[in-house]
Amino acid sequence: MSPTSSPAARASLSAARRSRELTETVGGPVVDVLVVGLGATGAGAALDAAARGLQVVAVDAHDLAFGTSRWSSKLVHGGLRYLASAQLDVAHESAVERGVLMERTAPHLVRAQPFVLPLTPLVSRGRAALAWAGFRAGDTLRLAARTARATLPAPRRLSAVETRHLAPSLRSTGLRGGLLSWDGRLTDDARLVTALARTAAAHGARILTRVRALELTASGARVRDEVTGETGEIRARAVINAAGVWAGGLVDGIRVRPSRGTHLVLRSEHLGPLPAGLHVPVPGETNRFVLVLPQGDGRVYVGLTDEPVDGAIPDVPEVPETDIGFLLDVLGSVLDVPVHREDVVGAFAGLRPLLDTTPQGRPGTGARTADISRRHAVLTSSQGVVTVVGGKLTTYRRMAEDAVDAAVAARRLAAGPSPTAALPLVGAAEPRALAALRAPRRLVARYGTEAPAVRALAARDPRLAGPVLPGHPVTGAELVWALRHEGALDEADLLDRRTRIGLVPADRAAALEAVRDLVGEVAAGRE
Repeated sequence: MSPTSSPAARASLSAARRSRELTETVGGPVVDVLVVGLGATGAGAALDAAARGLQVVAVDAHDLAFGTSRWSSKLVHGGLRYLASAQLDVAHESAVERGVLMERTAPHLVRAQPFVLPLTPLVSRGRAALAWAGFRAGDTLRLAARTARATLPAPRRLSAVETRHLAPSLRSTGLRGGLLSWDGRLTDDARLVTALARTAAAHGARILTRVRALELTASGARVRDEVTGETGEIRARAVINAAGVWAGGLVDGIRVRPSRGTHLVLRSEHLGPLPAGLHVPVPGETNRFVLVLPQGDGRVYVGLTDEPVDGAIPDVPEVPETDIGFLLDVLGSVLDVPVHREDVVGAFAGLRPLLDTTPQGRPGTGARTADISRRHAVLTSSQGVVTVVGGKLTTYRRMAEDAVDAAVAARRLAAGPSPTAALPLVGAAEPRALAALRAPRRLVARYGTEAPAVRALAARDPRLAGPVLPGHPVTGAELVWALRHEGALDEADLLDRRTRIGLVPADRAAALEAVRDLVGEVAAGRE
């Protein structure tokens, strides 16, 4: 990509750019930093290093956000749960990073989300008092992180009438009120990763999907192009392993203990209007909740679990029926409308890459994965490969910064401090500027300042203006945009990551043929 090209062109990822940059990279000159893994942390590390002026290549065996980063709760947490377990540093870091995302780097993708904790007969007055104290402490975290009150309103108590107004599907019998709290909420976690990768590309990073790292050394990697099967070498002065739950397979001595978080997908009409999300207390647990998250696209997510996972790590985790049953049972404890197994139209599970610190990595030595610290770790191997593991989506930027700091120090690269805490991602702007954009609000929430350009595609070709799937808001214009500018290569990228149509298998099947035809038309330049 020419350094004189426009900012929009520099940020655009496409099949043609991938092919060109892959040819230039494999067997080419030594680069400063090679990043392996293009989830939130890997894409964040690519951006951090590129923004410091380093030459960067980032690879992933699959697509952007293929792994854990697309299976989250879509929340940007302020660290409240970590206060309860006395992880004060993790709680403060989470609150700071939430503020960075909401006010500086991605205000178009992250907004305030209200939650109601219903005070049902299953919630004792003592537990309600403890939850209220927690919400007040969370607001103190917001203040300590210097996040504005206009960004995140204060928690407050609700009457039973107010509680039912915000969550009409709640059972009214015995309901004595509720507690209202606020947290950060992503439009879509995979879209955040896409924005990170594109912003990194705008700063000169080469973003190469479908490139598998077969072997890592301190001076680069042996890789295979998963499209053609060809192998080669990428040489680098520093290597960062950000492969998440797969990190231990690339560097000796790294032990990751995955924890599975499962979510259900329900149709919105089944639960009725939900102006707020829900915190549903898990019976018998002091500080554990199931979340009900309205998505605004005709769907509601219900999650999540926290269960250890042993054995081989799959590319796409399966959802066990035990998780589904658990979530439905907790949901049924508060809702007036019964939710049955047949009402679950989809389900997904993500594997959190928790650092295993048990003796010799043996599972079953006492700690549940729910009890393992979410603090991230940056480890440098004896060969000089830097690995970053642990943490969570909210703190990806800090994790990326620490990983690049370690790589710079280990390999003595010439680079200054990280600028990413004040670096807006592609599409970002102040709320007032976003509100003034002439584009549908749904597009603004997904594309920010690029929303008018997406809308213009539909204006030029009316075929692209309609929904890809009846009853779902995604249009053909959004798919064309993803193919031209967001690095999508095939229908799976479009259905499962650039949009979330694929979370409901029936919807995916219904849309597949039309999406496949559009991919062919774009490839042939006929759309």
